[in-house]
Amino acid sequence: MSDNNHELEQVVAEPIPDPGLPPHEPRPTDVDPKAEKRAERQVAAFFGISVVFSILFCVVYLTAKIGSNPSTFLGLGASNLGLGVCLGLGLFSIGVGAILWARKLMGDEEIIEYRHSASSTDEDRTEVLEQLNAGIEESGIGRRPLVRNSLLAAMGALGLPALFTLKDLGTPRIDRLKHTVWAAHMPVVQDVSFTKIKASDMVVGQLINAAPAVLQDMTGTELLDATAKAAIIVVKIDPADIRSQQAPAGQTWDVNGVLAFSKICTHVGCPISLWEHQTHHLLCPCHQSTFDLADAGKVIFGPAARALPQLPITVDKDGYLVAQSDFRQPVGPSFWERS
Repeated sequence: MSDNNHELEQVVAEPIPDPGLPPHEPRPTDVDPKAEKRAERQVAAFFGISVVFSILFCVVYLTAKIGSNPSTFLGLGASNLGLGVCLGLGLFSIGVGAILWARKLMGDEEIIEYRHSASSTDEDRTEVLEQLNAGIEESGIGRRPLVRNSLLAAMGALGLPALFTLKDLGTPRIDRLKHTVWAAHMPVVQDVSFTKIKASDMVVGQLINAAPAVLQDMTGTELLDATAKAAIIVVKIDPADIRSQQAPAGQTWDVNGVLAFSKICTHVGCPISLWEHQTHHLLCPCHQSTFDLADAGKVIFGPAARALPQLPITVDKDGYLVAQSDFRQPVGPSFWERS
């Protein structure tokens, strides 16, 4: 039996004498030195183009204006358009250069790899190193300094956009989050239609996603920045169920049970609007932090460490909701020290 198994292993290990591959046809770059040099220049040219676009990325980053009066191009934001095009074409040029390198200059011989056991022997490891060295030799990176150096330049230049964009990262300035665009007498409006909200029209259990009216006069980055900090939810609770508020002693910040809280979770800043009106609980969909809006927005479950900030509200002479002031504490996630 053992002899038969040995014979079977020998049969399986035998290669196929003729797998049916057509005769190998050399490429022009394999037989024509001029074509080979031309291909090298093409590859290096695409790597060089990538360097140019990496530098242009940095130029756009430094020169294109953003904010309330941004630079535009063809009606689009010049900063985002320029950064995206430059980075995209820089990466695309490296890809094209690598493809041309592989198709025209790297080794072009058919090879056969026999299957072997999953375990690696010393001989296998030695063979892998030999194949790796053979691959490096076939790629020609050692004897083609133009291709090698232009690739290194292109890959190194890609670090420039990373360095410039990393400048935008860092610890948020706490003073920017201590204040929002909310101010005394500012109307509370629905966040999409900008329709004013009349307190008497709300019913117990209702939730409205709301915002300050001033947002409808903003555009661009200014609008996004203000919305991210000033977004609120307005709910109506039976006044008899309200146990506490964040208002100073002797004051109330509700209007016949209508309360306003920041929409931004105090854990990592997710927007919240999952409302259980029977329990007065507001649930964050990201990490399940739960806030009791009938008890000053306190955390009753989850990783959030701080109650939702409450917005002081009242009504104007026509009965529409307006803010009494800005939030009395910073909005957003609690990942820095707060007084």
